[in-house]
Amino acid sequence: MTVKQRWQISPPHPEADKLARDAHIPQPLAELLLARGISTTAEAHIFLNPAADQLHSPALMLGMDAGVERIERAIANNEPILLYGDYDVDGTTAVVLLKTAIEMLGGTVRFHVPHRIREGYGLQSSVLEEARAAGIRLVVTVDTGMRACAEAETARRIGLDLIITDHHLPSASDPLPYCAAILNPNQPGCGYPEKSLCGAAIAFKLAQALLENHESHRRDPSRLREKILPSFLKMAAIATIADAVPLRGENRVIAFLGLRELRRPAAAGLRALFQAAALDPASKAITSFDIAFRIAPRINAAGRMDIASEVIELFTTRDVNRARDLANKLEALNRQRRDAEASALAEIERRLAEDAELKDAPLLVVDGEGWHRGIIGILASRVVERTAKPAFVVSVEDGVAHGSGRSVDGFPLLEALESCAPLFTRFGGHAFAVGFALPAERLTELKRGLVAHAHEKLANREPEHLLRIHAELPLERITPVLAGWLRRLEPLGHGNQEPVFVARGVRVLNAPRIMKERHVRVDLASGPATMRCVGWDWAARCAAHGLKQGSVIDLAYKIRENDHPDYGGIEVEIAGIEIPR
Repeated sequence: MTVKQRWQISPPHPEADKLARDAHIPQPLAELLLARGISTTAEAHIFLNPAADQLHSPALMLGMDAGVERIERAIANNEPILLYGDYDVDGTTAVVLLKTAIEMLGGTVRFHVPHRIREGYGLQSSVLEEARAAGIRLVVTVDTGMRACAEAETARRIGLDLIITDHHLPSASDPLPYCAAILNPNQPGCGYPEKSLCGAAIAFKLAQALLENHESHRRDPSRLREKILPSFLKMAAIATIADAVPLRGENRVIAFLGLRELRRPAAAGLRALFQAAALDPASKAITSFDIAFRIAPRINAAGRMDIASEVIELFTTRDVNRARDLANKLEALNRQRRDAEASALAEIERRLAEDAELKDAPLLVVDGEGWHRGIIGILASRVVERTAKPAFVVSVEDGVAHGSGRSVDGFPLLEALESCAPLFTRFGGHAFAVGFALPAERLTELKRGLVAHAHEKLANREPEHLLRIHAELPLERITPVLAGWLRRLEPLGHGNQEPVFVARGVRVLNAPRIMKERHVRVDLASGPATMRCVGWDWAARCAAHGLKQGSVIDLAYKIRENDHPDYGGIEVEIAGIEIPR
């Protein structure tokens, strides 16, 4: 399925030349910094040089003093503490962070990570009651709990103290949960400067406060600052990148410093996971791309396909053999996830190709009997990538339809679900991602309602992929020096996107060479410069554009540094092609 690509090109910034001169940086980098709201030399220096002194004090977070005091009291009184997490990367790494910190200070920690299928997301009153019966007096949530008012009331009723650490937005209409402390920069009255921390980063701030407040570290703050806290940033960086929070401000610092620490993974679990993912940080530095597309999927596979609690064991065990076994299990689960995803996606693509009603619909609802509920969110994302339409993928099992949705710019998904609210037994989410459940017999009615809502909201709008291009840059201006400067933008990700440039009037020097039936390599010329170019999944599109030797194109591209021993060096990767008129 071919979807139109529309280019949105940022105009040159009038202050780019001045910032380039004042900050002694290349003009293309100045353009990119200004697009990120960075307009002074001082701001540019801070952005390009992330450092530990740019991390905010945890004491600035509302509730931190009360949370630290209650945990310290539990440690002093030998009270076991239950950490209640979530089953994704953010939740499991947050448990690892707090578990490690509390145990370093002499505390006793137990943890509970819910099973995605059997328990679902969030605090469960039944688990709290079981914990109380087992002698727990303090529960600390990580990456969950902000809307758990009923469960917090259960905790209060049965004599459990509750500390909530979470980054999700509180309910606009409901009161905050009753508990000993809430740590969430987004709660009313919190003056913490960074509002977009992920759950594990908030757990890191709590761990930092606990460690800084301990007598031994007050006597030797340099050891804490230089040795101990950097080791905690590994987990925080993995979660920050995996959870797709904006990589700006403190998040950028956490990701940058954590990736630097990941070059030297000391823990048995990290080393085993890197080995399973075929990553060797000793020979090549771990990047945000490695975390997002190689490490995070393996961690998430546990929660999607099996039991996420084994992730915590992986990251906390000191047994090299056990770590290897657990990492291999994650690898096997990730293969299962990929196989299940590929099978369901093939069926979805067949329906999209054959079903005229789906082809013409402004919004897609695709259901399947027994599709694994752990992958329906991924499948919805894949459908959006292929069609540029809002998409819901639904798994039907035992008479219940469980759905997950992903959206496009300008179509808020939660609003779409609210238009069909009476049909659901539960639903929630936000503008771009939602989940829901309803009786399977209501699925046809749901499809009608969602499509009708989409017809109203997306009237006369053609599906298209928007390619945001950050600056014009002729190929002849690409040099190893410029590529080195652009690396200073890393780590790249949500909120700090990889730059896409456009070069006009580029000449194709040879017929595109097809690789593995899907990809292409081609040599390009622009002015006096020639450049190698690669296009991943671009074979069919290059053929559709009629690309051949001598063709002249406008090329949207990303700069790449190929480290292959035979043909390494600077090259460009195709992001888009237009034929000039």
